[in-house]
Amino acid sequence: MVDWDDHYAGRVSRMAGSEIRELLKLLDQPDIISFAGGIPDPTLFPLNEIAAAHAAILADPARGGAALQYSVSEGYLPLREWLVDYMATLGVPCTPDNIVITNGSQQALDFLGKLFIGPGDKVLVSRPTYLGALQAFNPYEPTYDVLPGPDNNRTVESFGVAGGASGPRLGYVMPEFRNPTGTSLTLAERHELLAVADALDLPLIEDSAYEKLRYDGEAVPSLLALEAARTGGVDHGRVIYCGTFSKTIVPALRVGWIVGPRSVIRKLVLTKQASDLHSSTLNQMVMHEVASRTLMAQVGNIRASYKARRDAMLSALERYMPDGVTWTRPEGGMFIWVTLPDGFDSGVLLRQAITEARVAFVPGRAFFADGSGQNTLRLSFSLAAPDKGTEGIRRLGTLLCRLIEEVQPVAAAARA
Repeated sequence: MVDWDDHYAGRVSRMAGSEIRELLKLLDQPDIISFAGGIPDPTLFPLNEIAAAHAAILADPARGGAALQYSVSEGYLPLREWLVDYMATLGVPCTPDNIVITNGSQQALDFLGKLFIGPGDKVLVSRPTYLGALQAFNPYEPTYDVLPGPDNNRTVESFGVAGGASGPRLGYVMPEFRNPTGTSLTLAERHELLAVADALDLPLIEDSAYEKLRYDGEAVPSLLALEAARTGGVDHGRVIYCGTFSKTIVPALRVGWIVGPRSVIRKLVLTKQASDLHSSTLNQMVMHEVASRTLMAQVGNIRASYKARRDAMLSALERYMPDGVTWTRPEGGMFIWVTLPDGFDSGVLLRQAITEARVAFVPGRAFFADGSGQNTLRLSFSLAAPDKGTEGIRRLGTLLCRLIEEVQPVAAAARA
């Protein structure tokens, strides 16, 4: 037998399974109320529109032939032209040459990690941050540090350098309804982050996966929009924007995109050529048909549904959670971030929650590059109808109340 572990590259040791992907398997157990997977509700998918788009494309010999043929690595031109108009609505003037289509935004993160990260390079991320970004970057062997922001007191001066080869090499941020906390950066915080990136000469990845899922409050300009306005255009700034249709249309077509300076896009196109040549042309053509005709109607349906689910979960948390438990109150997205009293381990709690309460969530430690955050957890409300979400929080709150009551006498005895 070959011992394959002896033959893998060293970086493979940094590739780890996703706690979230494993927890998604619990969705097959009908008696478990799962707040684990941050995935869209399939009952909201535009099935008829997608079926009609496939039929129309494949019924036309010319379009059908093109849809099933090899294509350019940059992506289907009509889709990129539509994205130019879409980005303009976000305050980002660009051209098709500023855009490359990827297999979802996860591939975008992988490509950007490959392009910018070398062994030992320092990558700045929020704490906590999106687990998928850590998984995308880890094989390129970075070290991680904290991106200065509202949840920490890190300063530019604390890095001891102005950037360059010896300083941080890349920054990653999700400014809108971020995964896992659901929180967003204010306008002032976005300007401050851009100033930090300037001071550190730091390329900055803006992950805008949840940008359209706003339920309350006023929209805030994207980092790319602010940077383009400040520098005179996308080609002159340091922000690289990642978008996706997975949260607004469907995830399975795997259509995402990157907007950035043309010099960066050219390198990403070479990366795309070496990776998979191009994203599925049929999927891109279908997405173009569906998005150009129904995106805003689809977004309206999603917002109404997810807002009701978020509100039900927030109300249930207020009603059933014991003292000492706190949580975020997001204006959009799919997630609520819960902080337990000191001393609790959400990984241990998960095992008890599944066994005793038949409720699942994601332990917060998975979202910290340094493995901290033991007393935090992420709840997703996108799949939980209001009544089911309320019942799941009631079960979890009941379990927590009991555990806290059990801990208090022990803690009091220890103090004595």
